[in-house]
Amino acid sequence: MTDPGPDPYAGVDGHLDERAVDTGVQPGDTDVEASLRPRSLEEFVGQPRVREQLQLVLEGARRRGDPPDHILLSGPPGLGKTSLAMIIAQEMGAAIRLTSGPALERAGDLAAMLSNLVPGDVLFIDEIHRTARPAEEMLYLAMEDFRVDVVVGKGPGATSIPLDVAPFTLVGATTRAGSLTGPLRDRFGFTGQMEFYDVPELDRVLRRAAGILGIDLRADGAAEIAGRCRGTPRVANRLLRRVRDYAEVRADGVVTREVARDALAVYDVDELGLDRLDRAVLGALVRSFHGGPVGVSTLAVAVGEEPGTVEEVCEPYLVRAGMIARTPRGRVATPLAWTHLGLAPPADAPAGHRVDPLF
Repeated sequence: MTDPGPDPYAGVDGHLDERAVDTGVQPGDTDVEASLRPRSLEEFVGQPRVREQLQLVLEGARRRGDPPDHILLSGPPGLGKTSLAMIIAQEMGAAIRLTSGPALERAGDLAAMLSNLVPGDVLFIDEIHRTARPAEEMLYLAMEDFRVDVVVGKGPGATSIPLDVAPFTLVGATTRAGSLTGPLRDRFGFTGQMEFYDVPELDRVLRRAAGILGIDLRADGAAEIAGRCRGTPRVANRLLRRVRDYAEVRADGVVTREVARDALAVYDVDELGLDRLDRAVLGALVRSFHGGPVGVSTLAVAVGEEPGTVEEVCEPYLVRAGMIARTPRGRVATPLAWTHLGLAPPADAPAGHRVDPLF
């Protein structure tokens, strides 16, 4: 048997290299994102409906002199949920305490955090759907009655000690609203659904970031990058930094359309925002399985990745872009997938449709 050689889509440890178009937070993103975060609702780009609704919620609370109702922000990663949480605290002149659902493993972890709040504070819990059940149940009472019951001791001698909690606003962020339990979801007074950005909004995000970072970004360069950002500001900011590197090293430092195209080609991001893993999945589906249907586990083996990586990281964008259809029998390539790879689709290929407003 001929040795196929190393996986062209894998890094030195056999796993996929960090993807420039990954919507999750990567090392190096945090410091830059902090400098690019908007400070007010007026500075926040995109999400006009959510901004208008939040403006009413916050202004009403200010006029009454009360903390705002608890707020749930739902939507895919990278759309600005954390930024909005910080803006809520800024608009209300309050301090913000940040944590995440996976960090709240025990009820005592949450009780310690709640007991240190002062009136009006904002408590932000990222990925709130991953909060452990004991801590979540403690949240119910804290959100409604601003108190918690701490159990001291075990067995028959256990004692419940009630502790008052200062009136606060809980801001929860989730990428999976359906994973929230009903009792927790019902305790939020306002839910904002974050949507993917369109190209003009991403263009504004890029221009704002370029101004802050001191990048000479021309209009055609911004338009080129905006079309490849998968509708996500976090990806837009990351691609802008990579294009800046290319422009400074191999060009004159000015980001034009040609420079952006050459830079994104180096980083394997094509004109639709697909990277190597995306094209590997499409290529395996089309060339190895003749367009499907094929199960996600088999597809993952074909590209040398874990099924969860293909299903949670790669597949959502390909489905949204209309290149893969999910059927009861498995994943099927649409005509758009065939033509994107430069191949003629078969006559029986299922029709797909793009559902992302980016396109």
